[in-house]
Amino acid sequence: MSQKEQHFELQKIYLKDCSFESPQSPLIFSDNNDWTPEISMDLNSGSKPLADNVFEVELTVTVTSKFKDKIVFLTEVKYAGIFTIANIEGDHLAGMLGSYCPNLLFPYIRETVSDLISKGGFPQLLLNPVNFDALFAQHQEKLKESVPESPTEH
Repeated sequence: MSQKEQHFELQKIYLKDCSFESPQSPLIFSDNNDWTPEISMDLNSGSKPLADNVFEVELTVTVTSKFKDKIVFLTEVKYAGIFTIANIEGDHLAGMLGSYCPNLLFPYIRETVSDLISKGGFPQLLLNPVNFDALFAQHQEKLKESVPESPTEH
């Protein structure tokens, strides 16, 4: 019995969507130079098959900055990649799509977020590294917990 060779290939990485809003500009720049905003980040990923052994993986980051309950800036960036993944199945495929591929996309999204915020007139914001393996493991655990146990036969 011959085992088929596993294959992984990155075909393309591209910016799929991006936006930047600064609803308090220009007043925020003149009000107080000694302000400390509250920054929050939301991170989401997803994947879908495009063809046999070809998948699109999307990574979306939303960064919101607030000061005194007002939004200072809001940016959302979505990057995607097209990946060929052959002869990798089950949990291994899920791990590739849910962890490995988003990890490859993150540096691109990180740079774009930083550029948008700087171009909006705000100090550079560098997103901290993300442990996609841990996030994927947490997601898998939540899925297992949400699946009801099958009734046992007596």
